[in-house]
Amino acid sequence: MYSDDDLDAATAAGILTSETAAAFRHFVAGRQSAHDADEESVRLVTSFNDIFVTIAAILLLSALGWLAGKFSPALGGASAAIAAWAFAEYFTRKRRMALPSIALLLAFVYGVFATGLGLSGVQDAFRGGYGVAASAAVAALATWGHWRRFMVPVTVAAGAMSAAGALLALGIALVPALRDFTLPLIFTAGLGLFGLALRWDAGDLARRTRRSDVAFWLHLAAAPLIVHPVFSLLGAGGATVAGAAGAVTIYIVLAVVALAVDRRALLVSALAYVLYAATTLFEAAGLSTEAFALTALVIGSALLSLSAFWHHARRLVLAPLPASLRQRLPNA
Repeated sequence: MYSDDDLDAATAAGILTSETAAAFRHFVAGRQSAHDADEESVRLVTSFNDIFVTIAAILLLSALGWLAGKFSPALGGASAAIAAWAFAEYFTRKRRMALPSIALLLAFVYGVFATGLGLSGVQDAFRGGYGVAASAAVAALATWGHWRRFMVPVTVAAGAMSAAGALLALGIALVPALRDFTLPLIFTAGLGLFGLALRWDAGDLARRTRRSDVAFWLHLAAAPLIVHPVFSLLGAGGATVAGAAGAVTIYIVLAVVALAVDRRALLVSALAYVLYAATTLFEAAGLSTEAFALTALVIGSALLSLSAFWHHARRLVLAPLPASLRQRLPNA
């Protein structure tokens, strides 16, 4: 690899002109920037100590929440939330440990939510109601406070999920008939989170700042909310040949969207569904015994090929898009 010193020395020796060296630097920087964006880097572990601390924190918070919960469910949640915040003061704010910070943030949000459920006397959070809506809303507000203090990238996604849950629970409490439209409502929430993720992405197309990390977690949160309702309407991936064909077609559409926005979360979230759908198609073709192996072979080969040629595939997807839209997406 050539260094800046090598280029300066070549320029001084008359081998390269200063204009040529500057153009070469600009060319390499442009290629590196594009490939860095395509890599979708996420820092989770810097050393094994991150894993060690995370395991210890999960054990301690789980035990603390369970023991305090024997006296009162609200006390159990509050104890876990307070302890998670206290540990974050050291492991997140001072040590900047990525994986423990994520675990502590999730424990804090869940602890606040569980505290709200305990205080409101809710036994089943999935039934919705005003108690669930209020608990989720408080969790969203607490998450905002956590973000202001620690700025952990996953916090925005956790807060958005809590806010979406609060709105969904409130809607069902106000209009019980909405319970029959749970999947479309979840899909709508997923689109909302996807749009929010794109807004964060637009602020850092080169994927070099915290905004990109925040957008990654928002995409990861939005993906299952979008994918699950769509495939559920097809019978969890397509129990029939027509449904299976539809599921595969939808996965191709999701792949195009993933390429356009340069995020892989949609593909990962829909993977289980498309595996089931493709297996159904192979079984319908009379290859029942080899169906799953053939499915794994085809899907695995397709995903590996897509990963290897991701940069080139994005160029093909972005080419027909309007220039105004391409400006809001990472360069291919």
